[in-house]
Amino acid sequence: MENHPFDLALRLLPLASDVYAGATTDAYWNMVGPFGGVLAATALNAVLQHPALLGAPISLTVNYAGQIAAGAFKLSATPRRTNRSTQHWLIELLQTNKMGVEEVMLTASAITATRRATWSSDDATLPTVSRPNNLPTVQPMGSVEWVKRYDMRFIEGMFPVEWDGKGDTSLSQLWVRETPPRAVDFCSLAAMADIFFPRVYLRRALRVPAGTVSMTVYFHADAAQLTQSGTGFLLGQARAQAFRNGFFDQTAQLWNEAGLLLATTHQIVYYKE
Repeated sequence: MENHPFDLALRLLPLASDVYAGATTDAYWNMVGPFGGVLAATALNAVLQHPALLGAPISLTVNYAGQIAAGAFKLSATPRRTNRSTQHWLIELLQTNKMGVEEVMLTASAITATRRATWSSDDATLPTVSRPNNLPTVQPMGSVEWVKRYDMRFIEGMFPVEWDGKGDTSLSQLWVRETPPRAVDFCSLAAMADIFFPRVYLRRALRVPAGTVSMTVYFHADAAQLTQSGTGFLLGQARAQAFRNGFFDQTAQLWNEAGLLLATTHQIVYYKE
């Protein structure tokens, strides 16, 4: 779907060997910058369209180094080592500041691999929850543009009804898919790994400044399994494990409607009092 807002946001034009030109889009704008999930997906897209690509993604780590402004950027993706079945990538997003100086705004690493059929099992199983057709669509942050690109149906753990400092859990469960519907692929899966709002909002029930510093996504599905997921909903589950001295982590899982675990993700997020 070349005209889907997500595909337009991921569009990259080759500039030189290993270097691409891209630009932010209003459709995926967050409160003060681009949605981190679409930045992660764009970084991955540079790898996936590289002529030297081996295999498919098994992991992606994205470090958000600076506040990306609206407009153009350059993205480099370089295969640093290629083995028999794995390939290791370094990625950088650069943007020219108001002084005309090019700065590194995002760094990332990715591993792609050729998968082989082996014994397989999922220990993390799909929770027993209501199906998406039985739940209403909600937009917890209606003023944030990127949220409008997703159909979110919460089971539990939506934004606090009252911001009274009396939160007691960091767990969220929701069904999610892109709107308009779009078939799941590696890039959309990377973006949806970041759809979970900061866990500190839920755990404390307070509006505090917070933002992702680093996110890693592990891809457990291969391309055929993603194709089988089609345009269906994914079940996302996220929770934090520790809040301490200005940083917390949050871990999440994404299953398809058939119960196959497609990806897991882990973040470290800063927060202020």
